[in-house]
Amino acid sequence: MPERGRLGAIGILRPLSIRDFAFLWTGEAVSLIGDGIYTLAVAWQVYTLSNTPTALAMVGLAWTLPQVLLVLTSGTLSDRLDRRRLMIAGDVIRLIAISTVGVLSLKGELTIPLMVGLVAVYGVGQALFGPAFSAIIPSIVPPDLLVEANSLGQFVRPIAMTLIGPLLGGLLVGSVGAGWAFIADGVTFAFSALMILLMRVRRPEREPGEGSSLWAETKEGIRYVRRQTWLWVAMVAALVSLFCAWGPWETLVPFVVKNDLHGSALDLGLVFGAGGVASVLAAVVMGQIGALPRKAVTVLYVSWAIGMFMTAGFGVVQTIWQAMAVAFVAEGSISVLVIVWFTLVQRLVPSELLGRVFSLDWMISIGGVPLSFAVVGPLAGAIGVRTTLLWAGVLGGAIALAAMFIPGARDPERDGSLVDDA
Repeated sequence: MPERGRLGAIGILRPLSIRDFAFLWTGEAVSLIGDGIYTLAVAWQVYTLSNTPTALAMVGLAWTLPQVLLVLTSGTLSDRLDRRRLMIAGDVIRLIAISTVGVLSLKGELTIPLMVGLVAVYGVGQALFGPAFSAIIPSIVPPDLLVEANSLGQFVRPIAMTLIGPLLGGLLVGSVGAGWAFIADGVTFAFSALMILLMRVRRPEREPGEGSSLWAETKEGIRYVRRQTWLWVAMVAALVSLFCAWGPWETLVPFVVKNDLHGSALDLGLVFGAGGVASVLAAVVMGQIGALPRKAVTVLYVSWAIGMFMTAGFGVVQTIWQAMAVAFVAEGSISVLVIVWFTLVQRLVPSELLGRVFSLDWMISIGGVPLSFAVVGPLAGAIGVRTTLLWAGVLGGAIALAAMFIPGARDPERDGSLVDDA
């Protein structure tokens, strides 16, 4: 693809010369800022209503459970229907749910049960949006720009979700209250839906066969993943690793900042923001290189393990700046993992199966997350918040490292599949 002006000189910006990709990521960038606002606002709102890790864990469970239950069907639909319409539907559902949370908060009528119910609806919207978004990228970006496109994603995502969003969320919560922060998040979903509406992406290449059922097509995706050892090993390892680390990270890190380090909402934003800076740096480097590492799968697992091990760091931090340093290493490592993983899947999986493979990836990977949220509160109460974080990081990192030695886990870097990226 020809480079256009200055965009061609900076690897991470090259995909923005493609009209539909520019619209997609303009909307997604704004939406991700809203996600960052939400991450901070929901933690602060829940700890204001009920200052216990169990309450926030219940909200996290409500967000993840609909995704585990619905994302596989959503992925099959994204291979059958117009992916753009599915993404718009996901945005509209999330707009309604989170705006309702904001209004109830402003009226002083928000309770933990109401928040759990509305966040569950929010999770339904996420389940619709996620697989379609991941699968639509190769339809609008050529294979030789996939690394740059995924690097741009990891450049925008941390800036929005862990830097701008949390900082803006901290300012909104501190100045006008959590209710307006939730409403601001809702507005970002409206903008995202508008940008997607302006796209002219081609329809999926494969039409469902005569009499082909949704379940039959879902089983086709499952069979494909079972035949690809490198795919199912990574997904199962993510299931166990994220069970160990996700609940403690999402639930206990805000608790440590607020209660142990006596930080403010802005301090929590700074901790998240430090991780965002690291993710941006990792994305810029990967995007400028413009190719997968020679040992791509090995890099994936090592960076994954480092990111998980860093969860343990929050079990020993004593100051805000130390928490920022831990977040910096953790999020930078996870960004490398995400860029490599998405590029591998988009390059090696047939286009007509991408929606189902990404939905299986999401469903299996986060399959243990609801249970992680369910157990983290009682576990922290039994053995302590700091001890829970320590064990979560050690176990999560050890599982990631062990997975890379399972036979077949690193096949793509050994069987010539990635020869074009060498």
